[in-house]
Amino acid sequence: MLVKRPHSLVLFTFALLLIASLTCEGQQLPEIQQVSVNKANTFNIKDFGAKADGHTVNTKAIQDAIAACTKAGGGTVLVPKGFWITGPIKLNSNINLHISEGAVLQFSSNTDHYPLVKTNWEGLDAIRAHSPIYAVDAENISITGKGILDGAGQAWRPVKKNKVTPPEWSQLIKSGGVTNEQKDTWYPTERALKGSTMKRPGVIAEGFDFEKAESIKEFLRPNMVSIINCKRVLLEGVTFQNSPAWCLHPLLTQHLTIRNVTVRNPWNAQNGDGVDVESCRYVLIENSMFDVGDDGICIKSGRDEEGRKRGVPTEDVIVRNCTVFHGHGGFVVGSEMSGGARNIFVSDCNFLGTDIGIRFKTTRGRGGIVEKIYINNINMNNIGGAAILFDMYYMAKDPLAVFSGEDKPSIAFEPVSEATPQFKDVFIKDVVCNGAETGIFVRGLPEMNIKNIQMENIFIQSQKGFECIEGSDISLKNAILYCDDKTVVNVQDSKGVVLDNIQYKPSDVLLKVTGSRSANIRLLNTDAKQATKEVVLGTNVQANAVSKK
Repeated sequence: MLVKRPHSLVLFTFALLLIASLTCEGQQLPEIQQVSVNKANTFNIKDFGAKADGHTVNTKAIQDAIAACTKAGGGTVLVPKGFWITGPIKLNSNINLHISEGAVLQFSSNTDHYPLVKTNWEGLDAIRAHSPIYAVDAENISITGKGILDGAGQAWRPVKKNKVTPPEWSQLIKSGGVTNEQKDTWYPTERALKGSTMKRPGVIAEGFDFEKAESIKEFLRPNMVSIINCKRVLLEGVTFQNSPAWCLHPLLTQHLTIRNVTVRNPWNAQNGDGVDVESCRYVLIENSMFDVGDDGICIKSGRDEEGRKRGVPTEDVIVRNCTVFHGHGGFVVGSEMSGGARNIFVSDCNFLGTDIGIRFKTTRGRGGIVEKIYINNINMNNIGGAAILFDMYYMAKDPLAVFSGEDKPSIAFEPVSEATPQFKDVFIKDVVCNGAETGIFVRGLPEMNIKNIQMENIFIQSQKGFECIEGSDISLKNAILYCDDKTVVNVQDSKGVVLDNIQYKPSDVLLKVTGSRSANIRLLNTDAKQATKEVVLGTNVQANAVSKK
């Protein structure tokens, strides 16, 4: 959605220039080991019978080149300039798959070329179609070059009618496939439609075996690049586009570098994530661009009980100098984060037109601890939802969707268990957002507040300001919240909230506090003259809940 321009472009331009020179200091960044390629060996796929004629399926020729390279002790498998069709490719250790400039490696749109395999989907053991690029238990592997890999996602993905134009919808219908009973979603095959009606399709714990999965095969869309339990991996220079589901999915992998890549998916591609780093350690993502249909750069670590049983967090990750042009989130943690996430450093990134900018999402049942996250120097523009969001009610019924009266309703407690998720110790500094629906949104659980979120040097122009629900020790310092809402900051059932040096447009209310659990709210170094009322307390809030010291 489009949002309003700021009231003072001069102010935001100054802020942008100011933060450009700031860096994340005082933290020891992880060291990521790099791939080493045997430069003596190069195997051209043309020498193994591959043909760039737009018709020949070159799977065997490419796999034969990889086998010969492996036998020779490793090296480069060269895909030269041209248009090369192939089925799924498996990478071995010590292989560099080099996609030359001017080369298009086009994965087949014939789903028969992709056998069903046991793998992992959204943090659960599942049966899915074979990924176009696949590596498991390999070391020292890379995909490099300036060419393009296309995953033929159009052969797999459903399309919602409300996400295309009438002529595009008409063209889909004419192309074949089927629609659901409501006639609002198109599926490429009857099997894909059948899968949409099933509970947790493909999930092994749900009783799916290969025979049952075959009956819904096209619904079981593969991730385009699947790297599982590998060490020392490099993706550099290439363009990955049009994935059936997630585009890049490293799982249980260590020492991964993603550098100077472009990831492109249609904006309406369901599950069309850019990169999902799951239960990995020592990861560097830098100088890359993402324009996708779901989350751009995402941190995961398994889902619910299966993820907790695996118990492998994603940790020691650096994300820097990246741009996300479109997606549900720019930098995202969750919602499958049951193994935890920690020691993650994000800096010098641009999120331009994403639904959410910085996004932390989870829900009851996930469990897992997300902590020690350091984010700084982030520029955003035209954010459809919240610029900064922490939400522990992902994909659940919104407990605040309907309320009446002066106070918002109290949210019920549930017992704390291993399935209770935690967000804590997140440090966000030097953020500029030129347009969002909401500036900052924090919503924890009554039994497990979101804790110790420190935000400093935040400049946001938005329709709504800052909303904090069930948060503890939440700090916002040196912030400009230029919002259109009548209330700049809403605090509900939160404690230890510090608002220090807040600037804002003329408003009815600077700070509104509701909920009987709200306490120790501090409003410091802030001029109240721009607001008709400085502080408004709900009926159940103690009179001393807000102080100026």
